[in-house]
Amino acid sequence: MSEPTARPTLSIVIPALDAVPSIAAVLDALQAPREAFSREIVVVDGGSKDATASLARERGARVICGPRGRGSQLRAGAQAAAGAWFLFLHADTIPDPGWAAILEAFIAAPENRCRAAAFRLAFDDAAPQARRVARLANWRSETLKLPYGDQGLLMSREFYEAVGGYEPMPLMEDVDLVRRIGRDRIVILPVDARTSSARYRRDGWIWRPIRNLSLLLLFFLGVPPTMLQRLYR
Repeated sequence: MSEPTARPTLSIVIPALDAVPSIAAVLDALQAPREAFSREIVVVDGGSKDATASLARERGARVICGPRGRGSQLRAGAQAAAGAWFLFLHADTIPDPGWAAILEAFIAAPENRCRAAAFRLAFDDAAPQARRVARLANWRSETLKLPYGDQGLLMSREFYEAVGGYEPMPLMEDVDLVRRIGRDRIVILPVDARTSSARYRRDGWIWRPIRNLSLLLLFFLGVPPTMLQRLYR
């Protein structure tokens, strides 16, 4: 009889859609060092038309299918995950070296069972505009305790379930969950997560942050996420 598989300490949940340009590098960065803690990687595919799913399987991830939409995919991933802790991570975001040791220390502290943590933000772009946008994002995270989804989110399964988890929203699923967690229970970890700057290069380093801030304000004013999604597109 085969030995039962030990429950992983950490489940890394990655929502993905046509993510071939980025997901291989993300998964490679998450493989080592293994000795930090036991973990699994769950990729939730939202109906990719490219080789996202097969590429993820080749790199050892467990791939499940979920309804398209980041909130729905994150929720499905959490439901399928086996770990005692969750790290929710975008398919174009790579934690800097040293991330595993920092997560291990956070997980080991008993007081963090009812807290959530996010990485600092950085971009895969050396342009001055990228550094300025990252500084503003990190000010928002540190001062307002309002990290976005591209900074990742680490929390215990117990805490995730207590606050209700991700809602199947078409937009603002990250802000919605962070608001329910509460400012006094958010920690910003001393390590960067480097996210793709492709959308900023496409939309403009000034225009895209302005649009994001406008959508955030509208969300706080009660505009439904379905309407925000139409404006976002």
